[in-house]
Amino acid sequence: GGYIKPAPGGDLLRDGTSVLPTGRNIHALDPYRMPSAGAWARGERAAEEILRQHLKANDGAYPETVAVTLWGLDTIKTRGESIAIVLSLVGARPVKEGTGRTVCYELIPLNELGRPRIDVLASLSGIFRDSFANVVDLLDDMFERAAIAGESPDMNYIKKHAMELEAGGTERPAARLFSNPPGDYGSMVNEVIGNGDWDESEALGEIWKGRNAYSYGRKEGGGGTRSGTARPEVLDKLLSTTERVVQEIDSVEYGLTDIQEYYANTGALKKAAENRKEVDSSTGKAKKVAVSVIEAFGGASDDSSKIPVRDVEDVLRMEYRSKFLNPKWRDAMLEQGSGGAYEVSQRMTAMVGWAATADVDNFVFDQAAERYALDEDVANKLQKSNPEAFKNIVRRLLEASGRGMWDADEETIEKLKSLYADADDLVEQVASSFG
Repeated sequence: GGYIKPAPGGDLLRDGTSVLPTGRNIHALDPYRMPSAGAWARGERAAEEILRQHLKANDGAYPETVAVTLWGLDTIKTRGESIAIVLSLVGARPVKEGTGRTVCYELIPLNELGRPRIDVLASLSGIFRDSFANVVDLLDDMFERAAIAGESPDMNYIKKHAMELEAGGTERPAARLFSNPPGDYGSMVNEVIGNGDWDESEALGEIWKGRNAYSYGRKEGGGGTRSGTARPEVLDKLLSTTERVVQEIDSVEYGLTDIQEYYANTGALKKAAENRKEVDSSTGKAKKVAVSVIEAFGGASDDSSKIPVRDVEDVLRMEYRSKFLNPKWRDAMLEQGSGGAYEVSQRMTAMVGWAATADVDNFVFDQAAERYALDEDVANKLQKSNPEAFKNIVRRLLEASGRGMWDADEETIEKLKSLYADADDLVEQVASSFG
């Protein structure tokens, strides 16, 4: 034996072989140096591409508010790329002292910026909130200064919204950093989707709002503590003006369709913003809020590269085709026995979550039913390895049909009902065998 030195963690593709071998004690980064030079270059480019796409889709109109998710692990892996996106949208840049540490985020003059300052609703994960208090304070200071800058509200949407809130008697109208209550974590939307205890999809957005109404920053928390303050009226205003949500994916190992947290946070945030949009008389539905997805491992960080930014519907479609609906992926999961069946079951639940908060194509449900439930050989393997997982797979397909997410023919639904009844009987038999 011997002493093994700790080493930096990260992503193999982004950070190289320095992250190997795994199993060592790791250190992440110095939070006082974020964003790094590479993260700043990529984040700036990503923000430019987000705005370019929005302008193209909205007849040249800038978004007044963009919601950006700030998660702890992707911040560690990318060295602060999502922070750089926030700064770039607002029109600010990091100022570093001689040691390389960031001391503040200064506002770029409007004549240099060449466009309006975009207001940003920063949605913090609990890990980000707790791990990067210095960044939270610096961002809060930046928003406070932007809200009182000597600029026209027509060119500074932070100031515009702050003035509107202040006119209504709202305290701290420049609050922009929102998360769960102090010491609490998660939106709980995945819990609600998991147990099926919801009626309309709009309710999922309101659950997210209720769980993320606490504002954080230098001026939050009484008695010298660093706790947050509930400011639902500010959050409501920001949601009502949000026209786009930004989510970064930090790893090639998992995507939007692989884990529950993406739809439970990004999808539910999207729904919360849509709940506050006017209904389009031509469609009878509220205006859609777009979601821009950025892969942290996509594109280069040099000045000549364009960072790929894709709409969430395109990302979901690609992920389902390449993974969940791919027979090779399915067969690999079947070889894993009970664990593999569980993974399939979890992704089926997540698919319902995404269908509730965004758009999932009908063909995805069609092929999921064919691949996992109506294929007799596959169904038998899933039932044998994990009866509860197979029952959930069939249950989610029936749920999707019942909620209007999936347009399936009667014959298919009847087959699924029969399969569910058999699966339910099998689960009860297994349970009874354990007394």
